[in-house]
Parts: sequence; C-alpha cells; structure tokens
Amino acid sequence: MRRNAIRLLTAVLMALAACLAGPGPAAEAAVPASPAVTFTNPIALQRADPHIFKHTDGFYYFTATVPAYDRIVMRRATTLQGLSTAPETTIWTKHASGEMGAHIWAPEIHFIDGKWYVYFTAGWSNDKWRIRPYVLETSSANPLTGTWTEKGRISLPLDTFSLDATTFVHNGTRYLSWAQNDPAVGAGTNIYLARMSNPWTISGSPVMIARPTHAWEKVGATVNEGPAFIQHGSKVFMTFSASATDANYCLGLLTADATADLMNPASWTKNPEPVFKSNDATSQFGPGHNSFTTSEDGKSDILVYHDRDYKNISGDPLNDPNRRTRVQKLYWKADGTPDFGIPVADGVTPQRFSSYNFADRFIRHWEYRARIEANVSPLADSQFRVVTGLTGSGTVSLESANFPGYYLRHKNFEVWLEKNDGTTQFAADASFYKRAGLSDSAGVSYESYNNAGRYVRHYNYLLQLQSPSTATDRADATFYAQ
Repeated sequence: MRRNAIRLLTAVLMALAACLAGPGPAAEAAVPASPAVTFTNPIALQRADPHIFKHTDGFYYFTATVPAYDRIVMRRATTLQGLSTAPETTIWTKHASGEMGAHIWAPEIHFIDGKWYVYFTAGWSNDKWRIRPYVLETSSANPLTGTWTEKGRISLPLDTFSLDATTFVHNGTRYLSWAQNDPAVGAGTNIYLARMSNPWTISGSPVMIARPTHAWEKVGATVNEGPAFIQHGSKVFMTFSASATDANYCLGLLTADATADLMNPASWTKNPEPVFKSNDATSQFGPGHNSFTTSEDGKSDILVYHDRDYKNISGDPLNDPNRRTRVQKLYWKADGTPDFGIPVADGVTPQRFSSYNFADRFIRHWEYRARIEANVSPLADSQFRVVTGLTGSGTVSLESANFPGYYLRHKNFEVWLEKNDGTTQFAADASFYKRAGLSDSAGVSYESYNNAGRYVRHYNYLLQLQSPSTATDRADATFYAQ
C-alpha cells in the first residue's frame, strides 16, 4: 500500500504551501448542496438487474429480476431504505407457452404521459434464448394494484437476440436504448439507440453507440448490455455493463455533450477503463446492471446496482441466484463527470467530510496520514463509514471505506488511519463524540473520547487533535457530511 515517490514529493510541496498560506480560511464557508445520505446494504437479496423509479406521488417503485426468471415483481416505499422491507407484489407472470414464456429478465418501471410502463426481456417457452424486449402498460395510479396490458414486443429492424431496453427523454425527445447482437458486427451484444414515436414503438433507424472493444468488456463473454442514462450539467452519460455476469462483470461509461446529436455515434466517447468493478477489500464482486435515482431530498444522485458478496461461482453464473440489490451515493467531480468510487462494503454506506472553511477539500487518508485535500483520487480515500464507537454506544468511529478494519485514530495528537489492533488504547483513540459543528450547527465536529475538549481539526491541511479556542480553530474543526 505504499505510494510512489512522486506522490510523496507532492505531499511535501503541498504541506510547504500550506505553511506559507497559514491556517486561516481560504474560501467562504458554504453548506454543501448535496448533503450526506446513507443506506444499509443490501437493499434486497436475490434481486438482480434492479430498477428504482422515484415518482411524484412520494413513492419509490422497485422492480428487479427474480431467480426463477418467471415473473415480474414490484414493491414501493416512501424511502429508498424502506424498499428493503416493503411487501412485494407479482404484477405479471410469464406465459405458459410460446412467446414471453421464459427468461423474464431486467424489468424497468417508467411513468410516461400519465401511464405506467414496464420494459422487460423475455424468451419463448420452447426457445428460451430467443430473447427480445417487451412492454406492459397500466393507467392505474398505483402500478402494484393495476391491471397490466401487454403492448407486445418492441419491433426492431434486426430480429436477433436483444435485451435490457430502457427509455429516457433528452431535450424533448424520447429515446430507447438496448443491447443486441448483430452477426455482421460479431459475437456478443452492442448498445443501440433509437428515437421513439410512443412508449412501445421506435421510429427511424437505430444506431449502434457502443460495442465491446476492450479486454475488460470481453472476459468470459463479449458483452455491452444494461444501458442506463443520466445527465449532469452540460454532459450526458450512459453506463453499461460488460463481460460475463460473474466477478468480471463491471460498469463502463459513455459520455456525450448535452447539446450533441445523440443519434450520431461520434457524439459518444467511451471511457478506456471500467468505472465500477469488483473490489476484494470490500468483498463485492461483479457490480453491474445499474440504474439511477435520486435521494429523498432530491439533492443527491443514487447509484442502484447488483453484485454478489463472493467471487467464485460454480457453473453458469446465470444460474446462481445470489445477486443482491444495492444502493450508494454517486459523486461528481469538479469537471462534471461522475465518480462511482468502489462498491462499498455491506452495512452502512460511507460518507465524505468537506471542510467548513475550505469547501473543496475533504478529509482523506494519504500514506495513512489524515489530511484535507481537493480533487481526491481515488474517491474511496475520502470515504468513511460512521459506525458505533469502538468504545461502545454514545461514541462513533470512522472506518475507511477502502480499508475495512482501519479507523481514524489519534496518536501524539495527530490523526492517522490505522488497523484496529483490538486494544483498549486503540478503541479509545479511535472513538469520538459526534457534536454539532462548532462553527455551524448544520455541520459536525468530533470531540475525542479520551481527551475531553480536544477536537479533530485541520492545521496546515493535516488533521490534528487540538482544543479550539479561536474562531479559526472552531472553523478548522467543523466539517460537512456529504
């Protein structure tokens, strides 16, 4: 876990610059526009290809693939976490024979022009790999109790293996995106895009906007599938899933300008590396087939996806039922591009902590020393799970997102990231009382458990444990959870 000499030199130069600048505020304090949101994962066991839709009626609607591949289920709740215990309703069951009789996969719930639509994939009972996209419709206010009408198969110009249809509106135009095999292109599936004339009909000719070209898109299977759309600022993004549905499954990313012609394949640029992949440290494997939603307050984008908590699968991963639905906050870089971070460990999701008086700087660990820094990379270096204190109830401890079992602790009044050695001393040094922010009650300050009156604060950008006595001290000891 040692970093290279260049990074060490960079740290020295930054520290020198900080000394010259002094400890005072460098920017006007501001409450973050995107405050912390936390969840406890997983949201649902044995639910793959999850799709969560936040509706104007105050409910989140959740549907996903079930292991038997024989029906479409749905649940709703007023909070994302509430979906984990919400009752589930079967809204549609596969046909006993013929078309739509097998492999019921990847349902998505959308509300379009006053009606509910479910997009899903299905095969034939006598040919389960004859996979095509289909649509259901209901005009009921509550889709869980509505009567669903089969709008049938989405007619595509090329009648080949096709799946994972999703729909979105951009600049007033509704689009359909999906994955499909084209024998003329080669093995596997590619991502396509078309305009729509109504919720179950495409118009004009589709275009291929992505196909597997990198090694990480072709491990175990040559796959681009499961597109999901999101816009942020002046850019639009399309995630997709790549490789086989085992531990090699991962997310790729396409990017286009919001003003570009999305039907022009040249408008889209693919990231050369996956943006979200398996992580041994957090025991999360094969993250993929995602969707996006927003937090209850509408201020944070939320990544919804499935994965497994083990790497090795016996046999065909499609027959392994244990993909789980999970959610975590999606962060945005200063340049407006998404930072997915890592699939975080099961349990409570981590938070980031921005400085009250240096709004673009976050608490992070670097060479195990805790500091505040802007443009943190990797993101997970600045993510911490706020858990019950190692000394017990009434205190909290801050556990590293990418080094589980490592906590922020003080020693010689400096704050470091270290592995819990199980001693009473470590527990005390790594436990804090969570207080209202000393400079802003909307923020948070952390008082030492075993050094009363001393708080975690930054000084010359390094985290120290000190007794705040001035306005600057209190500002340096105040953070915003994000």
